[in-house]
Amino acid sequence: MKNSFVRLIANLDQFGKKAVRFGIVVVFLWIGGLKFFTYEADGITPFVANSPFMSFFYNHPSEYKSHINKEGELVPENHQWHIENNTYGFSTGLGIMLVTLGVLVALYKVAPFASMIGSILIFIMTLGTLSFLVTTPESWVPHLTDREWGFPYLSGRGRLVIKDIVILGGALITAAESAKIYLHRQKTAH
Repeated sequence: MKNSFVRLIANLDQFGKKAVRFGIVVVFLWIGGLKFFTYEADGITPFVANSPFMSFFYNHPSEYKSHINKEGELVPENHQWHIENNTYGFSTGLGIMLVTLGVLVALYKVAPFASMIGSILIFIMTLGTLSFLVTTPESWVPHLTDREWGFPYLSGRGRLVIKDIVILGGALITAAESAKIYLHRQKTAH
């Protein structure tokens, strides 16, 4: 009985690969789609403004702290500042890229080479996202009145970012699976 259960678990790897791919597709389509909405664009502002690799997309990255909107809040003056800062333009471009990558990963049986490239780009992008833990002060609990602040105390933003370690590994799995399909088709075509 115990060995039957263990054999069942041992054979879940193929299902696990499908679940990883499905998860990446859902996350990239959903989060990519949300990038077209102001609250999501506002929410990523601290990450982009503090990133040495992305802050150039904003016109006034050093001024973001005085123009933050909380989720569900729309302050007209802050909204106007974000328009002038290119917050929404950048977020729209990022949304297009995320949705495109999600579609590419989904099309692994139709276009395995393109899907592999999409997975590799997700891997690289996820490294960039994880860099926010180093570059974004808002990733850590601030020093207010509690003794527990800074490293290793992840804030809500930090907890959101650290989960990308799972996507990083998943992108390697989806890239490898797509590459195997591509190579198999190349071999059988000749």
